Amino acid sequence: MTRILMTFGDSNTHGTPPIVTRGVYDRYGPDIRWPRIAVAALGDGWELVEEGLPGRTAQFPDPLMGAHMDARDGLKIALQSHGPLDVLTLMLGTNDTKTMFGATPEGITAGIAGLLSIAMSDEMQTRHGGFKVLVICPPPVLEQGPLREGIFGGRAKGMALPPLYAAMAENWGAGFLDAGQHIAVSPVDGVHFEPDAHRTLGLAVAKAIEGL
Repeated sequence: MTRILMTFGDSNTHGTPPIVTRGVYDRYGPDIRWPRIAVAALGDGWELVEEGLPGRTAQFPDPLMGAHMDARDGLKIALQSHGPLDVLTLMLGTNDTKTMFGATPEGITAGIAGLLSIAMSDEMQTRHGGFKVLVICPPPVLEQGPLREGIFGGRAKGMALPPLYAAMAENWGAGFLDAGQHIAVSPVDGVHFEPDAHRTLGLAVAKAIEGL
């Protein structure tokens, strides 16, 4: 029986490499991206739906990138477009630490709670015949590189998130993985992952899914 994994997140789920020049689009190939690493590690009988959108936040419309960066409608669309799912991973919060949103760690966690309320709703669980959720807390940013202006103050927020995410995941009966215990962001732009981090994270995610 085929099982389906959906990975829902932002640019680090999409596979954006560390940015050297702002405004230049790039994406790692499928052999590097952590969702592909994870589904391969899970073995035969698994299929993958990649739902990573660069710039996506857990709850904020972006004044520059657009209102669709708010994940709430995006998650509803994704869950109604695919399935039936067996596992959903949620890794968001990096973009929520941007200075312009003025969000506290507690406020960022509230955004994750909103996504969990959608995923765990009777409507979505019934639609898919029940699926499990793994909340992944992203590693904290480094305030350096070409993106540093937008993430001023973001590192302290990111470092405060793991225990808050863990408690929220437990409250909703979801699994939890602290990505910062396994990988770090690239010093090139302080936000995105190097290829070796993608591989390490993918293997850690597969192990966490096996434990759900």
